[in-house]
Amino acid sequence: MADKTILVAGTYDTKDDELGYLARVIEGQGGGVLRMDVSVLGDPSQPVEVSKHDVAKAGGSSIEAAIASGDENTAMQIMAAGAAAKALDLYRAGRIDGVIVLGGTMGTDLALDLCAALPLGVPKYIVSTVSFSALIPPDRLPADVQMILWAGGLYGLNAICQASLSQAAGAVLGAARAVELPRRDRPMVGMTSFGKTVLRYMVDLKPALEARGFDVAVFHATGMGGRAFESLAAEGAFAAVMDFAPQEVSNHLFGGLSAGESRMTAAGRAGIPQLVAPGCYDLVDYVGWQDPPAALADHPAHAHNRLLSSAVLTTPERVQVARAICDKLAGATAPVALLLPRGGCNEWDRPGADLHDAAGLVAFCDEVENRCPANAELHVLSAHINDPEFTETALAVFDGWLEDGTIRTT
Repeated sequence: MADKTILVAGTYDTKDDELGYLARVIEGQGGGVLRMDVSVLGDPSQPVEVSKHDVAKAGGSSIEAAIASGDENTAMQIMAAGAAAKALDLYRAGRIDGVIVLGGTMGTDLALDLCAALPLGVPKYIVSTVSFSALIPPDRLPADVQMILWAGGLYGLNAICQASLSQAAGAVLGAARAVELPRRDRPMVGMTSFGKTVLRYMVDLKPALEARGFDVAVFHATGMGGRAFESLAAEGAFAAVMDFAPQEVSNHLFGGLSAGESRMTAAGRAGIPQLVAPGCYDLVDYVGWQDPPAALADHPAHAHNRLLSSAVLTTPERVQVARAICDKLAGATAPVALLLPRGGCNEWDRPGADLHDAAGLVAFCDEVENRCPANAELHVLSAHINDPEFTETALAVFDGWLEDGTIRTT
């Protein structure tokens, strides 16, 4: 009997040979397979466990309606909605332990929705002719999706594409066997940050929170990290968040590495208590080996490494960021504490450091104080964000919320 079952999804009318090969490799390694057909026009050569009619119905439509639309994009979106809903149902019913989806641009578009529907920790692999392509926007990528380029596989099996397919089949089955799904035995605090060279509060906060009985997950806020943070917050995975590096808000405003327009909103919508601080608010990250975004071409910049550079915002731009952060917090449905370290918000902006801009910092802090929403408790500090006073204040707020029941531990 198979120990783990993998959902193998794709258009069985046009990719029957390739999907069948994936299934044979998984079964040859002792795994089980459940097949999902997301075709519209044609039919698979062999029966599948989840038919295209099942998929379209799960998407609130029908194959007949998809065909009648006369538009392949409309039809595929019907199938994408159904595939996502059906995959989640199968997982919740305990019928699948992981998923692998095969496709070109159409199949990849659907695969992103299907994989995004599954919780973090469920192995999800996409074999695509456009893996890693700039066609795929970062905000469509599920937090823990794995992709492999389907080299030489646009049509039909061959020795080159079999190398990719067999790797992917082994990888998803191996992941399903090895994965340790997130435990729920300890409440979780979600925290955003960067490396210790620029923001250091997590070094003291993580052990202090663990001593209080919490797990702590620190997310690298460079686009995909913020995407994962928001996704988990939307699921209600956190007892509280310490969103101390909302730089992706600045990134989104000025063309940097965005985590999407909804960054800094999921915890508030989900009713999760938020401690917030403006770590690195004054920087916009962009791809270091490319030219900066046009709007930032004349800005001072810091080359963090060969992959990542950061442009420094002007005073008017910092005021714009302050307004955006406050506006996002205004929609929260649970308590918010906004910590404002007027001594500086990253290690590079201390007095004497390369990126220090005293006037810009003052303008930002003044705007935050003036615009702080009524639902947020403002804590103005004379300290720098990397000073002990900042972490002490954050823990004091956290402990107060623990004592009064704002933060629940069960």
